[in-house]
Amino acid sequence: MPTRRLLLTLPAAPLLSACGFALRQAPDFAFGSIYVELPAGSQALGRELQRQLEMTEKLQVIKDAADRAKADVVLQVLQDARQRVVVGRDAAGNVSEFQLRFRLRFRVRTPAGKEVLPEVEIIRQIDQSYSDTAALSKDAEAQMLFADMQSDAVQQMLRRLAAIRL
Repeated sequence: MPTRRLLLTLPAAPLLSACGFALRQAPDFAFGSIYVELPAGSQALGRELQRQLEMTEKLQVIKDAADRAKADVVLQVLQDARQRVVVGRDAAGNVSEFQLRFRLRFRVRTPAGKEVLPEVEIIRQIDQSYSDTAALSKDAEAQMLFADMQSDAVQQMLRRLAAIRL
């Protein structure tokens, strides 16, 4: 019986391998060096972005502003915003639900100013229930959710950078 199952599944193996499935790999960029410009107050995003870019072996991340002209492209982060908006209240008028929003706007140019990737906006949002009795834990949960949304936005940004062809 096991031999029979093996013989029946053997013809399906080429079909599964031809479906295009592959594990996600590190992005392959068309440029060799990058300089990142961040707005004031974007240290958390800057650390995450720096860490992800440095994991790419073939990409040199230029950190010094004086060497900006040596970069192939300049990634300009225009906005990194986090919002917490009330979307639900209970019968007594107390907050029962928030919507957490993370907005990231960026563009890519050459050091000379030529636009390589026009302004892109990535918006992530998630709903979070809220309770006054668990306010501290809900605040900690919100910070974790913002960190997850930021990581996801950085991954989306890297995929868009990988799609650039110079």
